[in-house]
Amino acid sequence: MFKDIITSYKSYKKGLLNIDSNGDTVSLRKDVLTSELNQILEARTLERAKYYLRRLKDGIIKVKTNKINDINLLRWKEYTEIITDSLWVLDKRDTSGAHLAWYWGNFIPQIPQQMMLRYTKREDWVLDTFVGSGTTLIECRRLGRNGIGIELNPEVAQRATDYVEKEYNEYGVTTEIITGDSRIIDVKTVLDKHRISHVQLLIMHPPYHDIIKFSKDDRDLSNAKNIEDFLKMFGDVVDNASPFLEKGRYFALVIGDKYSKGEWIPLGFYCMQEVLKRGYLLKSIIVKNFEETRGKRNQKELWRYRALVGGFYIFKHEYVILFKKR
Repeated sequence: MFKDIITSYKSYKKGLLNIDSNGDTVSLRKDVLTSELNQILEARTLERAKYYLRRLKDGIIKVKTNKINDINLLRWKEYTEIITDSLWVLDKRDTSGAHLAWYWGNFIPQIPQQMMLRYTKREDWVLDTFVGSGTTLIECRRLGRNGIGIELNPEVAQRATDYVEKEYNEYGVTTEIITGDSRIIDVKTVLDKHRISHVQLLIMHPPYHDIIKFSKDDRDLSNAKNIEDFLKMFGDVVDNASPFLEKGRYFALVIGDKYSKGEWIPLGFYCMQEVLKRGYLLKSIIVKNFEETRGKRNQKELWRYRALVGGFYIFKHEYVILFKKR
């Protein structure tokens, strides 16, 4: 009898539960509901079955979140879109809406999306110091986060602004791209304009040194004369932005390595060390796959030959390095 009652949900495809005590109907994904009910049925003791029932009830009528995101931990099984592994193998970039991949070297939208879902709440503020094509701010609009981006190149900044504005602003959040040098721009004045003192998430996706030359501007990190100069310039950006990241919040660095003159340059780890020197706590190193760049897309055989001759491996990954401000 009890089993028949529990399993009767299978005839209702949507997996919705009605709370009889107050008449409210709460949506619960059917696959999650199936898993929970099967666990109750398979419990070896009555006490364990009651525990699972109480947990299911709490997940329906209560909300339990932490200070840095909107994830309801009582219903954690439903958040299948959130990646918790340190290896990200993504088949393709999101090209929906305003995400058109027009900017050489921009990162995939899934990166800021994942960072915001894990490390911000709705209406929090995000700062991207290398905003480029505006990918981060497009995701801010989609997820209901406020976003500020800094871009050195005025033409890129204007075009990115135009594309961000094409994304529907469902939550009425603020998204702004400011033209300037992230090493020296007056971040305080920028934040004062929006009547805030700190941001809740910091994102940086700097050039991978000189792999792609983004401009002829000497202030551009892609024009740094050598690795030492690049790291000094990158460190200056971190120094300028860090005071405005709220204590206990997260900093996501997206970076890759480079290969030059027969040597693999671990640029990602060099940049990681620059951040750690500034007192941050290292939380995760995520390895993300990527396929051919535009420059290599039609040269697969050539690059394979070069790898065989040169004794190296072709780049197929980059890093998302996650820090927490102490």
